[in-house]
Amino acid sequence: MQTARDIPLVITSAASSSERRITPSWTIAHLKTKLEPVTGIPPSSQKLLLRVPNRPECVLEAVHEELVQVGQWQLVDYAEIHVLSLNPHTSNVIPSDLSSVPKYTMPVDTYDALPSTVLAYKKAHHIGRFDPNATEVQQRKVREAWEEIESKSDVAEIPAAGPWVGVVLDEPVGKNDGSVGGKRYFHCAPSCGVFVRPEKVEIGGFAPLGIDEGLDSDMEEM
Repeated sequence: MQTARDIPLVITSAASSSERRITPSWTIAHLKTKLEPVTGIPPSSQKLLLRVPNRPECVLEAVHEELVQVGQWQLVDYAEIHVLSLNPHTSNVIPSDLSSVPKYTMPVDTYDALPSTVLAYKKAHHIGRFDPNATEVQQRKVREAWEEIESKSDVAEIPAAGPWVGVVLDEPVGKNDGSVGGKRYFHCAPSCGVFVRPEKVEIGGFAPLGIDEGLDSDMEEM
């Protein structure tokens, strides 16, 4: 029995995979026009394969596709419609090894001479390293960060090393227990302490890091 509600389907191609809601009353021709911006394949070059668990794969096609509704194939939630390209100049398989794929590398001099790039915009508006006061601005940010840190935490001066901020970590992935060279600066469990430079510290409430996340690779620590 055909239902009028939209049905969530998984639309796949060689280069894409996404969930989309399909109206069963759509014709095959209309569905293909909807799938073009999703897959990048023009309707005239599409071949639609319907994959439903425990059913043989079938092709969504008809002599008059502008008249036949896709609902006649008894679509079920989260079935897959795989879109193949019939264009002989395209591939339905994305290579896993991209090292041999030809790539274009723009010479630095060519990029520098282009008028409508991010680099050109920064130069014209004196942003970042193109700001004549960049050094002064950076120093001001460091001073502001240092003042904020001093007002909210204890910062120790480690001999011959300059100022450092002691941080207590939730997991034992640190480098110490709050002590350096036999001198204790704060208390925490073994391997739950780390010292970082004040300019690398940001005060605030942050969500816990995921399992694959960690300290910035350029963060100086001890």
